[in-house]
Amino acid sequence: MIRVLVVDDQTLVRQGIGSLLDLTDDIEVVGEADDGMTALAAIEELEPDVVLLDLRMPRHDGLWTLDALRERTGAVPPVLVLTTFDNDDLVLDAMRAGACGYLLKDVTLERLTKAIRVIADGGTLISPSITDRLLRAVRRRRSPVDAGLPPVQPLTERELEVLRLVAEGYSNREIAQALFLVEGTVKNHVSTVLMKLGARDRTNAVLRALRENILD
Repeated sequence: MIRVLVVDDQTLVRQGIGSLLDLTDDIEVVGEADDGMTALAAIEELEPDVVLLDLRMPRHDGLWTLDALRERTGAVPPVLVLTTFDNDDLVLDAMRAGACGYLLKDVTLERLTKAIRVIADGGTLISPSITDRLLRAVRRRRSPVDAGLPPVQPLTERELEVLRLVAEGYSNREIAQALFLVEGTVKNHVSTVLMKLGARDRTNAVLRALRENILD
């Protein structure tokens, strides 16, 4: 069972998401929070497998929460942003801050549950409706962190195949099935891709690959 924490300042939204996820057999909402501060406390207490996070909240918002989670020591659950805001720069900021996925609230239940499963399994997922916007934002903005990164090392054809599937939200298990590899081999390829791109995680690997025109 995948244990989910829902973080949103609107009570009806939290309750609505909980009611929808209750229709599934493998996902349960174990807690709710109405801002980043209460979310951190809930994560500490409940140890969810996935956090569904809104970005715009009146007190400690989603970006604050992502930054705070990045500063934590110990295990941090993967975060799926679920919001009404599809601003290019906001998407980029959230992904750079460590979000593993970004969906808009008009998403279907099928798409939402798939995203939760993918992220719980170590994958990365971005709503197709905002992928082009993210690409524009990545190529338009260059942060000081980007400027200090080492040059990208060339990827092999197999590593490019793996990277493309990572960008599409595939987990290691799904990549292994798609490419007829064992999962351990996929993990090795992913680690090599991260090293060659100078990325700390899968999300930032995809972002850098987009900016460097490795993925089109």
